[in-house]
Amino acid sequence: MIGNSNAEYIWVVFWVVVLHSIGPISVAYCLSSPFLPHYLQLPRYLRYWALAETAFYILTYLYQKYHLERPALHPLLTSKEERNRLFDLCLNTTHDHAHYLSKWFMDKDVSAIKRENVKEFFQWAFLNTDVIDPIHDEELDDYVKKLEARMGTEFEHGRTDVKSLRLTLDKVNALHRSLIWYMFYRASTWQSIAILPPRPHAFVASIRSPSEDISYWYQAHTSKTELPVVFLHGIGVGLYPYMEFLKELNQGRKEEDGKIGILAVEILPISSRLTSPILQKEEMCLQIRAILHRHGFEKFVLVSHSYGSVITTHLLKTPDMARTISSVILVDPITILLNQPDVAYNFTRRRPRYASEWLLWYFGSKDMGVAHTLSRKFFWSENILWKEDVLDHRCVIFLGEKDSIINSSKVLAYLQDGMQVTSKGEDMADTDCLRSKPRNPSGSLNVVWCSGLNHGQVFDLPVWRARLKSEILKEAQCV
Repeated sequence: MIGNSNAEYIWVVFWVVVLHSIGPISVAYCLSSPFLPHYLQLPRYLRYWALAETAFYILTYLYQKYHLERPALHPLLTSKEERNRLFDLCLNTTHDHAHYLSKWFMDKDVSAIKRENVKEFFQWAFLNTDVIDPIHDEELDDYVKKLEARMGTEFEHGRTDVKSLRLTLDKVNALHRSLIWYMFYRASTWQSIAILPPRPHAFVASIRSPSEDISYWYQAHTSKTELPVVFLHGIGVGLYPYMEFLKELNQGRKEEDGKIGILAVEILPISSRLTSPILQKEEMCLQIRAILHRHGFEKFVLVSHSYGSVITTHLLKTPDMARTISSVILVDPITILLNQPDVAYNFTRRRPRYASEWLLWYFGSKDMGVAHTLSRKFFWSENILWKEDVLDHRCVIFLGEKDSIINSSKVLAYLQDGMQVTSKGEDMADTDCLRSKPRNPSGSLNVVWCSGLNHGQVFDLPVWRARLKSEILKEAQCV
């Protein structure tokens, strides 16, 4: 993640304009080329490039129209008791209910929102549908009454022309990028063929993943006194931004201490590639289980960044997988307080103003694979991570003070509730370590507050990578 200086703003916006313009300009040139005089014709190699860009522009348009816009396959509906429990948890973890509602309705004033609009939003949020069914009318009315009681007001009856953010029902909001962008960057052979940009190493690799859909980087585990590490990356360009961090985990170790094993999972649908859709929760856990079994990872430290916390949540909520996780380290997790509108709004609806927001907007949320993942495969109720979900484990959470996706101060306040500050970070003057009361003697919840840091900057700065490494090594020793 970059900063927000004027120079960085100009740099990011410049590349957004360039990469977004190449496709339309190429189409315009190819259409007009037969009518242009000789002196306005491009050199042959540029004409071939324009032709390739034009073909790619048309193909990605068709891909977006007919593949990305297919309706989401929502999870099966949970019981009414579970839905009521989830609704109450959402209410109890919200302090400003008017702001909460306004943000889900994309900054509309609460006075402009009527009763049927609220019911329509709850219908998506808790029933996973936009189809009106009278059988659920009483339940939705109860939700509205509970919200009215918290807000101390009543909504007007009827409906008005306001729209709420309903991520898996709304249009997939993706933008075309130039073919050259994808050229900047081993599951099964079929999966390797179906990836753009292509990955030639997938066809010559001698060892194939036990998973049909998931490739990964692997460092063999030889340490006798420490646990291996499983790493799950966030949205971006895959594992490349984490190279220094992964390399540094084993730096400075004595030969006799052995190596800490590292299994870094590649999640290609959120890595600026046009490939098959991201796996659903159950299939993702099943295939990761197969990979762990192949390498004998019976107990490990699970480290994840940003979107990786979604898969972490699924693993923690799958009992046999949860038992293999010794400790959890979450960096910039998007799944805590996912019931709040901040993550969905900031990543998919906010108009970018600063350099870091432009970077997230164009190179993150507008990527076709990312947009499809968030709009058709991202179900908040199964992705949300409550702090109670980690209290059976040792857990460390890194929160950036200036995170442009997560409302980190709100998440910190939620994690602090019922906790006490027990110690100060020795190497970071502005770092507080918060400890919860665990449900079992081996569990704990600690928060590292990263003063001045934006989303992802823990991995950019050597001093913070060192802090993260020290936490991982500390947890890896808890065998």
